[in-house]
Amino acid sequence: MNNDQFEAKMRQAEYFHELRLVPGAWVVIRVDGRGFSRFTEKHFQKPCDERFRDYMLQTAQVLLEELTGLYVYTESDEISILIKPNWNLFDRGWEKAVSISAGIASAAFTHACGKVAHFDSRVWLGVNEDAVVDYFRWRQSDAQRCALNGWCYWTLRNTGVNVRQATKRIEKLSVAAKQELLLEYGITFNELPAWQRQGVGLYWEEYEKEGYNPQTDETVKVLRRRVKVDWELPVQQDYKNLLLNFMRASNLV
Repeated sequence: MNNDQFEAKMRQAEYFHELRLVPGAWVVIRVDGRGFSRFTEKHFQKPCDERFRDYMLQTAQVLLEELTGLYVYTESDEISILIKPNWNLFDRGWEKAVSISAGIASAAFTHACGKVAHFDSRVWLGVNEDAVVDYFRWRQSDAQRCALNGWCYWTLRNTGVNVRQATKRIEKLSVAAKQELLLEYGITFNELPAWQRQGVGLYWEEYEKEGYNPQTDETVKVLRRRVKVDWELPVQQDYKNLLLNFMRASNLV
């Protein structure tokens, strides 16, 4: 068996190597922190730590830039990157999209935090704009649910209640009852910072910058692009409109 035949035989076992993301579909790549429940409990304050939030935002911006995304949403230890249908990075290879996005997130967070951290990754495909809107509304709803549960759990834990007692106390409570529990400790859930309850969005915005034209020896205004961090994401229909604006603008370029 010559070298070419041997290589061909070995490559036959790379079963998913040729798997491609569906052409024309909207793509969302979501990365999640691996083992972050223990990691964050060991290194950060609970229920929310601004240092951890900032590390996640730095990681989210790197992913937005490196994966040429349209929009990034982050809450807790997860980041979702929206990518337009004609995206062709890595030749739309599924393996590459998953492995490289997880690698970028792991490296960026570790660099920002100074502690080794790992992320895993998955791909979600949307057939149309409405499906994409539903995806991000789903993740925002999850952020609200997790934030309420986290605040209840850690408020109890910080008073000396153990894990079993705190879990049992809140496991069957309604949303209203959980908010009442927090009120007992002087916490109004709906007045907590929006980034804790609804997550944070990052997207591109254009801005004017003063430049110089050497040919005419004149000062000119030029358009540049930068990443905007949206700390006050809207909800419901307003959030839908924000997402639709990103997607429809992407069809013009």
